[in-house]
Amino acid sequence: MRRRCCGPPRMVGVPPGGAAPWTPAGEPTGSPGPSLFGSWRGTDSAASAAQSRPAPPEGIEGLGGFGLPAGGTGGWPPGSPSRTARRILALRLPCFRIERLRLTGSVAVWAQRGSRRLVLAVSAEAEAAGLREGQALADAQAILPEVLLVPEDPAGDTAALERLALWALRFTPLVGLEGEDALVLDITGAEHLFGGEAALREEVLSRLARMGLSVVGAVAGTTGAAVALVRAGWGGLVPPGQEEAAVAPLSLAALKLEPALVGALQGLGLRDVGSVAAQPRPGLVRRFGSGLARMLDEALGRASRPITPIRPPPEMAVGRDFADPVVTREGIEAALGGLLEDLCRALRKTGRGARRMLLRAHRVDGDVQEVAIGTGLASRDPGHLARLFHGKLERLAPDCGFDRLTLEAPTTDPLTGVQDGLGIAGRSARREELAQLLDRLSQRLAVWRLAPQASHWPERAVRRIGAFEEVETPEGWAARPRPVRLLRRPPYISAMALLPDAPPSLLRIGREALRVIRAEGPERFEPEWWRDGVPARPGSAGCPARPARKLRDYYRVELASGARLWICRIGLAEPGETARWALHGHLP
Repeated sequence: MRRRCCGPPRMVGVPPGGAAPWTPAGEPTGSPGPSLFGSWRGTDSAASAAQSRPAPPEGIEGLGGFGLPAGGTGGWPPGSPSRTARRILALRLPCFRIERLRLTGSVAVWAQRGSRRLVLAVSAEAEAAGLREGQALADAQAILPEVLLVPEDPAGDTAALERLALWALRFTPLVGLEGEDALVLDITGAEHLFGGEAALREEVLSRLARMGLSVVGAVAGTTGAAVALVRAGWGGLVPPGQEEAAVAPLSLAALKLEPALVGALQGLGLRDVGSVAAQPRPGLVRRFGSGLARMLDEALGRASRPITPIRPPPEMAVGRDFADPVVTREGIEAALGGLLEDLCRALRKTGRGARRMLLRAHRVDGDVQEVAIGTGLASRDPGHLARLFHGKLERLAPDCGFDRLTLEAPTTDPLTGVQDGLGIAGRSARREELAQLLDRLSQRLAVWRLAPQASHWPERAVRRIGAFEEVETPEGWAARPRPVRLLRRPPYISAMALLPDAPPSLLRIGREALRVIRAEGPERFEPEWWRDGVPARPGSAGCPARPARKLRDYYRVELASGARLWICRIGLAEPGETARWALHGHLP
């Protein structure tokens, strides 16, 4: 089991002077090593990839190996500022549109842009045949008639990238999306779990490669710098504080600017990030806008760019990796029991209890499944929480098996021991038993309660709240008897009274005539004008009146059969018109 903590991060070092990259022990100096960005199509020729790429920027580690000298430990020198700096791993998947489709052969994704149909992405086979991004679809079909054309699916691309971000939560609890084809991982304090930044980066890239995805990965001290590096096709590790030196030599593609803006800058002879940043800032902003200045500051590490997490980081989490994937229900329950014990032990040490728990299961093929439970009161009882999970584990589909299970507590509340005093012995135990019962019911049904609301109108006098929410009764609420339950659709009835404003003496509900032996009322309810509008006034000018409810006169009546009803007359009695009556509820 690996546990995340906030210990000091360990960074991979750079050679003295920072000019030439270090090479792994036993590798000849100048050996190109495996390239992760030289060919985005996953070519097997590392040498040709090395020849096609320029030298790494000053201050960034080379891609052959991971910059560890012979006998090196993979950490920054003691006392260096890197031990408290944030570290961001950016991952760009340049062929994600194609690779997520899992299609073989010549494939091209196209889209309609105005009146033109353009190629957005092509596979390695299609690129070798002469197809390229941005090409007209008709030209692509003329060059390669047998190419498989797939229409653009932005929603599908986003959903697939979000699933990949969920998969990346196995490395760090803070993962976010960056554009249409990139992820950012805040690995601060998590890299030591994998043996350092270099080992963590290698683990991520190797797993993505096994999933059939081409990827470029770079680690830097800020989100903007790491993203700029992978946008330009560079991968590796940037020492803390060297972001500006690493990003300055990159092309303008690192900033993801509009093509027109890139053309304007190149027309002025500004072809890399450093040359643009060297220009006087007032003139740059005045001519090209503040957006360019903000992008420059973020890319050079002068300004921070927040990460919008795909899932909010949990307050506590535990996880377990399995050498042999877990496939059976019994194995999943056994692993969940161990995770619950570990998490509840940690909650007990901190004096807190979980209000919500999330079980995240990582499948061998990269699929991620989640099961969540909630509790009315904070809890850290492993047995009770296991019972809540029991009915939901059937939603998991292991298929080829889970190689990692993570249990998170996204929401916790303080939970300290309560001592029963004189006269209240057992009260806390009964309250806890009731809470556990409601928790079990809420996993299958909607559990709620009614709470008073500041409104005299009967339909608005109560509202639904959670079973354990606090209830506050407004002053003067329900000063007179009311039905326990109002009828959802009050039926219209007929009533006979001696006088227009007198209580009814005879009711007719359907075909049945009912004699009234006692009646109390009327209790008048005026409509809430601030919600229902005001009635129109004859001869009034100005703004037209809004439609308004009519006032109601309510009566509590008792029938000869002993039944007690709550009925109302809708509106005032008008000469020549029959009053409308309704049955609104049954009184106890």
